[in-house]
Amino acid sequence: MDTWVKWMWLIPALPLVAAGVTALLPRRARAASAGLAIGGLAVSLVLSVAAFIQTVGQVGIRQTVRIPWFVFGPGEEGVLWLGWVLDPLSASMLVMVSGVGLLIFLYSLGYMARDPNFTRFFCFLSLFAGAMLGLVMSNSLVGLFICWELVGLASYLLIGFWFHKPEAAAAARKAFITTRVGDLAFLLGLVWLYGLTGTQLFYDGGQGCLEGPGLQRVVMETALWGWSASQWIGLLLFAGAAGKSGQLPLHVWLPDAMEGPTPVSALIHAATMVAAGVFLMARVFPLLQAGSDDGGTAVLTVMAWVGALTAVFAASVAVAQTDIKRILAYSTISQLGYMMLGLATGGVAVGMFHLLTHAFFKALLFLGAGSVIHGCHDEQDIRRMGGLRKWMPVTFLTYTVGMLALAGFPVLFSGFWSKEEILHAAHAWPVSTVPFWLALAGVFLTAFYMTRQVVLVFGGQGPRHAGAGEGSHPPHESPPVMTVPLVVLAAFSVLLGFVGTPAWPWIQSYLEGATVSVDWGRLFSGELWGLAALSVVGVLGGMGLGLWLYGRVARSAGEFQEPLTALPAGLYPALRDKFWVDEIYGWTVISWLRTVAHWCDRLDRWVWNGMVQAVALLTEAMAVLTRVTDEGVVNAGFDGACSGLRAQGRRLSLWNNGRVQRSLALMAAVVAVLVTWWVWGGSGR
Repeated sequence: MDTWVKWMWLIPALPLVAAGVTALLPRRARAASAGLAIGGLAVSLVLSVAAFIQTVGQVGIRQTVRIPWFVFGPGEEGVLWLGWVLDPLSASMLVMVSGVGLLIFLYSLGYMARDPNFTRFFCFLSLFAGAMLGLVMSNSLVGLFICWELVGLASYLLIGFWFHKPEAAAAARKAFITTRVGDLAFLLGLVWLYGLTGTQLFYDGGQGCLEGPGLQRVVMETALWGWSASQWIGLLLFAGAAGKSGQLPLHVWLPDAMEGPTPVSALIHAATMVAAGVFLMARVFPLLQAGSDDGGTAVLTVMAWVGALTAVFAASVAVAQTDIKRILAYSTISQLGYMMLGLATGGVAVGMFHLLTHAFFKALLFLGAGSVIHGCHDEQDIRRMGGLRKWMPVTFLTYTVGMLALAGFPVLFSGFWSKEEILHAAHAWPVSTVPFWLALAGVFLTAFYMTRQVVLVFGGQGPRHAGAGEGSHPPHESPPVMTVPLVVLAAFSVLLGFVGTPAWPWIQSYLEGATVSVDWGRLFSGELWGLAALSVVGVLGGMGLGLWLYGRVARSAGEFQEPLTALPAGLYPALRDKFWVDEIYGWTVISWLRTVAHWCDRLDRWVWNGMVQAVALLTEAMAVLTRVTDEGVVNAGFDGACSGLRAQGRRLSLWNNGRVQRSLALMAAVVAVLVTWWVWGGSGR
């Protein structure tokens, strides 16, 4: 084992230490808190890059470190181990999380500059970064779950950061409770896997739960409906991933989470936290595909269908939203669905490639949206914007790059190549081709709603409402501390795709632990472009339709008129109202829970509380009876006897007063009585 790997614990430790120190600082220590947070994460980035370099060029590299947490029995099985792993999967995630996170930290200096709780904000950011870095490098299910929950805690704190807003407080509670539903399933799967394998280390010299003997035991164990335990455990773990990564039907928390500050949306709900579920599925992928040669296991089939349905559902909802951040939120849900579909049909390299590219261009889009909101004086409704390209040229150019990458514009942008990998894998999936066609529909919708957003925000001659900054407060470009991160993210949104093209699939080979070669012929093959032509048509069709419908709206004067209201059969209200999923939950699950809570309250008040009160009254009555018996019978008899004895003792004490004369007189009297009795008795005989 490389000695350097032993020091990888510093990567998550530095942000966590920064969070702990910042928590002790006074509110006025703004510079110190920001310096600690940015400095700690910058060093973590350097260490992450060093770890990444350790894995480049080494096929099949995997180094682990384990440390005992506590001992509860004899031998190896009586030790609960924690540890970390260095392999291509963890190394690439470490660089992505720390790199994107550092840019967002820098951006936050400008975005949160006037917030009175600036210090607390950077404390929470550091806590999140440390937990997320610990999650992606963990080599144990327990360690991963601990960091998983810390990430959830940090998310709750950051979503509800502006707790004085009822919407933010409600969104934080909703996110926390919804993700706990999935986390409970995750915990059950964790315990089940540990119980069957006897270890919760992923890799442990061939004895880990994802290696040979341990994995074989899980596959051979038969559970409900004849499915193997590996499939049921995989479904439980996927439920946890679905909660964290916003998959149907646990997606409802993520759009509401946009109530937090925009840097939070970029860091947690675009680039890192929501990707934790996808990463979990990639980490346990050997378990998911165990027992099948064609990738048709039950859990992978469920993942593929859920991912495809999530992708097209969220994309369809996004086309009718008007909040600039909520559009991106539904876009994130859709893209997470693509990642799940890619994992299920193409394996780790396909899903993770899109995760990495998406992290950069979606962080770019969220930070760009934050720049727009900042420049438009906190306006978020795209119907009230327009013409911002004139006032915000840097934001416009970088946002357009992110939009084209997300839409999958051909060749130049990373999103095109990672999306094509997923579509090709879905098309070749032997189980069904329906997820492929759903994903293709999502491609069209993505291009449409992103074009709609860019045209309404940046197109036209000027804002369509004074609230967007007309008059004495026109829109303005953001300061360099906010625009420089946008430029860096835009560059990665383009360049990252070139290490994943069919001509040079370096990143896929790196993640799979295989050698890579350059073959320019693959870039022009009919196999590639025969299928890619469908997605290109979808992209260009969606963009063309968006320009045609909303270009005229952007150029027109007066109030905004939504072209989608012309859709037939009430389709637009369904899209606008998110297919009423939240309302359905309110009518069903929440209503049922409220009813159960009501009856539980009644049961508690009238049954359990009545029983407690009855027992209390009975106890009180017994106490009164005991007191009467004790005082009237026991104490009275005992006290009377004691009083009599005391009186007799007092009388007897008169003869025992310590006077010798009285004692001698008594003795003389007794002697006289005895002599008299003896004399009389003797004469009588």
